[in-house]
Amino acid sequence: MRTTGTYVNTTTLGEAVQAFVPHVLPPADPPLAADSYTATNHRAEMALARLGGVAGLVPSVDWLLYSAIRKEALLTSQIEGTQATLTDLFDDEAGQVLANTADVEEVTNYLRAFRLVRDNLRSEAGLPISVRLLCDAHRLLLDGARGAGKQPGELRRSQNWIGGARPGRAAFVPPPPDKVPELLADLERFIHDPAPLLPPLVRVALVHVQFETIHPFLDGNGRIGRLLIAALLEQWGLLPEPLVYLSGYLKQHQAEYYRRLSAVRTDGDWEGWVGFFLDGVETAATDAERGIVAMASLINADRKRLLAAPRVGAVALRLFELLPLMPRFTIEQARQKLDTTFPTATAAVKRLQELGMLSELTGQKKNRLFSYGAYVELLAGSL
Repeated sequence: MRTTGTYVNTTTLGEAVQAFVPHVLPPADPPLAADSYTATNHRAEMALARLGGVAGLVPSVDWLLYSAIRKEALLTSQIEGTQATLTDLFDDEAGQVLANTADVEEVTNYLRAFRLVRDNLRSEAGLPISVRLLCDAHRLLLDGARGAGKQPGELRRSQNWIGGARPGRAAFVPPPPDKVPELLADLERFIHDPAPLLPPLVRVALVHVQFETIHPFLDGNGRIGRLLIAALLEQWGLLPEPLVYLSGYLKQHQAEYYRRLSAVRTDGDWEGWVGFFLDGVETAATDAERGIVAMASLINADRKRLLAAPRVGAVALRLFELLPLMPRFTIEQARQKLDTTFPTATAAVKRLQELGMLSELTGQKKNRLFSYGAYVELLAGSL
């Protein structure tokens, strides 16, 4: 049986525990068996290629990014127990007052962290994927009340554990804090290896496990680790844009997700994890492809209906093209986006409402909230 690390004795909260220190990547003694991933890797790569190809079905890739990134932010947060919904996010962006503010804050913090990483990777002056960049993302992720006291943006300085009310009953004890910087440096070297021997998707799978095993932060490791997946998929040219939301697959198969991670450490089963991960990429990419086709069909049908309707002015047409980026909104938000007067924005909203594309949700005469209902239902139904 392959060993993937060593155990070291340490003490935390007065209890003696054995912390796991992973070996450097890639797997060795024996190396990862190529016949265990070649076919599944090919299928996953083809699914990603098809996904990249259908992006042209909509006029703006920003429409796709708006929904895909929010789905990933929501699902990766739900894996950690956050209760926010997609409509909560839309309502928050529309300026509505929500009861579950803390949950929504966690999701919006992930969006901020994701944008930070992506902006850096797409800028010549930006940071590469590195400990420093991940710490910067972590600082944004844990910004707010729930992150207080959890060292946002800093590598942990104390021993943590996973599962169990106390260390002695833990399901897994990550490396001692003094080992974390060196282990992350090794992981960086693997990520930036100029002559990698393994396919990119397989390397993404390995990096995710290694990061989760190191567990370098006091909190937020799972979300940063899954953010790292999305960043590497784009950085290594597997997708032109972050259009796949793998956290949906991981949430649906959450028990197996955790079991596969654990089996790497306890049984050396890298092959089982890589196969599970590649199946997930194929499934998530196929689901995202279907979602894009459905989105394009809905928007194209509504646009065709709008163009054929009487008394539809240029402002109403412009408003319709904004809806995929603001599926719930107030008239004031529409006015600002359209750069027009309040009465003109109101008239445009009213015309789309008359055509059944928009609905008003509050029943109020002031501070009304409008929704592109069919679009919201389509996105929410794909989760």
